[in-house]
Amino acid sequence: MASRGRSGRATGRGRGRDYEPRSGPSSTSVWSSRGRDVPDQSRQPASHSQQEVPPPSTSSSVLQVQQLGREMEEKFSLHRPDSGRLPPKRPGFGKIGMTCYVKANHFIVEVADKDFFHYDVNIAPEVASKGVCRAIISELVRLYGESHLGKRTPAYDGRKSLYTAGPLPFKSKDFVVLLSEKDGGASSSKRGDRKFKVTLKYASQLDMYHLRQLLQGVQSDNNPQDIIQVLDTVLRHMPSSDYTVVGRSFFHPSLCISDDPRSGRGDLSDGLEYWRGYYQSLRPTQLGLSLNIDLSARAFFDPILVTEFVQKHFYRDMSRPLSDQDRIKVKKALRGVKVHLVHLQHSRSYKITGISNRPASQTMFTLDDKKTTISVAQYFHEKYKVIVKHPNLPCLQAGSDSKPIYLPMEFCKIVEGQRYTKKLNEKQVTNLLRATCQRPNERENGIQKIVKANKFKEVPIVNEFGMTISSELARVPARVLPAPILNYHPSGKEVIVDPRMGQWNMINKKMINGARVDAWACINFSTKLNRNVPYDFCNELVSMCNSKGMAFNRSPILDIKFANPNQIEKALTEVHKESMKELASNNCPHKQLQLLIIILPDMGGSYGLLSNLDNFSSNFVLVVLDFYHKKKFIFLILDHFYTGRIKRKCETELGIVSQCCQPRQAVKMQKQYCENVSLKINVKIGGRNSVLDAAVHKKIPFLTDKVTIVFGADVTHPQPGDDSSPSIAAVVASMDWPEVTKYRCLISAQSHREEIIEDLYKRDPNEQGSVHKSMIMDHLKAFRRSTGLKPDRIIFYRDGVSEGQFSQVLLYEVDAIRKACASLQPGYLPPITFVVVQKRHHTRFFPENNRRDMMDRSGNILPGTVVDRGICHPSEFDFFLNSHAGIQGTSRPAHYHVLYDENNFTADGLQMLTNSLCYTYARCTRAVSLVPPAYYAHLAAFRARYYIEGDGSDSGSSSGSHRIQEGVAQLRHLPAVKDNVMNVMFFC
Repeated sequence: MASRGRSGRATGRGRGRDYEPRSGPSSTSVWSSRGRDVPDQSRQPASHSQQEVPPPSTSSSVLQVQQLGREMEEKFSLHRPDSGRLPPKRPGFGKIGMTCYVKANHFIVEVADKDFFHYDVNIAPEVASKGVCRAIISELVRLYGESHLGKRTPAYDGRKSLYTAGPLPFKSKDFVVLLSEKDGGASSSKRGDRKFKVTLKYASQLDMYHLRQLLQGVQSDNNPQDIIQVLDTVLRHMPSSDYTVVGRSFFHPSLCISDDPRSGRGDLSDGLEYWRGYYQSLRPTQLGLSLNIDLSARAFFDPILVTEFVQKHFYRDMSRPLSDQDRIKVKKALRGVKVHLVHLQHSRSYKITGISNRPASQTMFTLDDKKTTISVAQYFHEKYKVIVKHPNLPCLQAGSDSKPIYLPMEFCKIVEGQRYTKKLNEKQVTNLLRATCQRPNERENGIQKIVKANKFKEVPIVNEFGMTISSELARVPARVLPAPILNYHPSGKEVIVDPRMGQWNMINKKMINGARVDAWACINFSTKLNRNVPYDFCNELVSMCNSKGMAFNRSPILDIKFANPNQIEKALTEVHKESMKELASNNCPHKQLQLLIIILPDMGGSYGLLSNLDNFSSNFVLVVLDFYHKKKFIFLILDHFYTGRIKRKCETELGIVSQCCQPRQAVKMQKQYCENVSLKINVKIGGRNSVLDAAVHKKIPFLTDKVTIVFGADVTHPQPGDDSSPSIAAVVASMDWPEVTKYRCLISAQSHREEIIEDLYKRDPNEQGSVHKSMIMDHLKAFRRSTGLKPDRIIFYRDGVSEGQFSQVLLYEVDAIRKACASLQPGYLPPITFVVVQKRHHTRFFPENNRRDMMDRSGNILPGTVVDRGICHPSEFDFFLNSHAGIQGTSRPAHYHVLYDENNFTADGLQMLTNSLCYTYARCTRAVSLVPPAYYAHLAAFRARYYIEGDGSDSGSSSGSHRIQEGVAQLRHLPAVKDNVMNVMFFC
């Protein structure tokens, strides 16, 4: 069987001794003395650095050690990374691998050496909309450009800053601008114009010196971000006026990436459409300033009648009145959306603020004579000679609650160009991905079309600021790193595997450490499957697991249970209770169920929703769920309703590891599917599928030369529109060495949308010197229990951090790691390397000249391609790694940026280590695009979201129980994962 306690050991039948993980210590003490927690030395590697702690002999000595630990921590705190500390300089460039060239979607920008001038902008009355602010400044330039601005064309950021390529003829000046309603100056005046007072005041003069220094690779505390901001604003000036701006991207139906003029927009279903556009950002690189341009697409409201939107979005029969619950949903979907009236030739726009409580035929208001009370339906008939065809529907409300303006839905049309910011359903996500999924050559051509359409050479403001933008994609040197050799079990026909094109298979191979499964069960919730299908499927799956090296009992401890899909929790509880009773009566060595198999619901023939449920599996439970539905939007509900409840029940209440399987796959019983599931089951029970050959032979620099623990961390945030749910942090850590394939996970809820991980190390404010919670300490203790060793090196891969948060992460998270180490033992400060991993960037690489020998089957660059020259940071230690083979669309390389390095990594050392780890991902026989520790942390954090959202409630809800008080979200409780589940890779 697989033991998931102190050692994490998982051995099966016929295991080779050289491949068995080392047994763990018997003592519960972590940093205790030799002879009590150090495992059999005959099972340890021949040589490694192992620090020992003198045994405490008396209680007073224990107190002395604790006091010394606190002193060491305080001493360390004086030398922690401060906000002014710079990331390490690049230690050189990598040399390993086949050299080649690739094209990057970066366009080199040259800038004349001249000074720029910054002016503060104040607009009164204050305006919230950037679009309206831009319209005001545009009108100011049109009116006063020749007479008062010295004929200069200023660049405006839409907020408080305006830049010019030369000084204006004043230090401070006030201007008056009238803006018409059609330009955004909404007004209650009959003329429709609104008066604004604009004050321009000189702020500073900016030169290019510090930017030149940065581009030459000189590190300095003087960040030239202000001058980069000026140049970025200049390049965004024209598209900001012509297109819809969303963050750093621009969208418009006219932005076509093909010869079809209609390709700029498309249907997303359910009242939404997508607009094509592009992302644009100015970045400092080794080649100089570069303009990063990438294709994009976003969801927008379809410019249709509100009644049509409600019908499509909520699948409503518009002849029936809305219930109170329906009315709340419509209000939430449409609040803040602008509409205009279709029965009037010239109608102003209105912003929806609410929905009336009564239908249009019963919503009453008083006319201007203060005497006559009339319904909205009657008013529109008498005033505009139009008949309200849906008098049973509520009205849209514009204006304030004290002075509401009621508008019948059927006369209101949604204004074009409004972005949809809420969560998309499955069908919409699929349509959006289909629209944006482009082969590399198509994406490259589309980017070239965007650059050509922008005509930077002909834009006056770009020329005025002395900027020249290349029209060709940057050509940068790259290298293709060799794939690592993988080891499987010696009893298989193939023991050594040399992956080709980033992938391999399990044919003739056996898992390096197959887990043992004695106690398992199966639940079938399907009402459509033939009764013998679950039995046949389980037999096929168990046979596959055994053929791949596991020791899997062919008989479940209970007969397969056929349960009601509407009683999920009850069925899971009953199986758990019955299995515990059966295990006790048979004197089984296992005290609890190891695995529960769950076959998921039949979804009326559509299985798209179920495709991701496997990501949320725990101990082995085979559950088959079935559900009849008649409405399409039930898919979104079921995704949360079933998956959340199953995983939360199994992992946080019952302590069961489960494996969810799709009913259509249970019917097909394909060997490839069973093989993939067996890989997940093995690591969930505590086994290992494969290991790096170089790790076994201790030939991986910076990993196997001394005891090393590898961490991965990520934070997931609530969906857009959710203003109360907590953010969830997940930290995983390797539990074996030198193989580094097993990981343990800890999760924690923290403040709403807080990116910094709060529980890496936290002291209890009520108890002096007491550690309240420390995920780092917990993992280090578990590593010691699992291996009998104490880490001499820490490598930390951190996902999800943007460049603007680098300094915060360096200040707080690295500091927390050091404090956690110092708290375990005085003087224990293993060197740390902290690497930020980024996937949400817009750099893409394309094979040069479409060379077939330099691309994979999908047309993407080869797996293992690394870029650390050209478009990387001028001085800091970063690189792009495309570790995986493309499947469809254009591959997105991962960007690795070293923020802290006490291990003195070389470029080759970190690049080769990271690329090799990408071949150890447990769930498939492919190299993955993200280093596995960070990938696992992402999966675990996403899984934990289901623990608090598993009840199917709308995550965007702002119900009273989750309301924000004084600007601070009240954290929802995150159930704790049971220990036996937490200590295995349940998130796989």
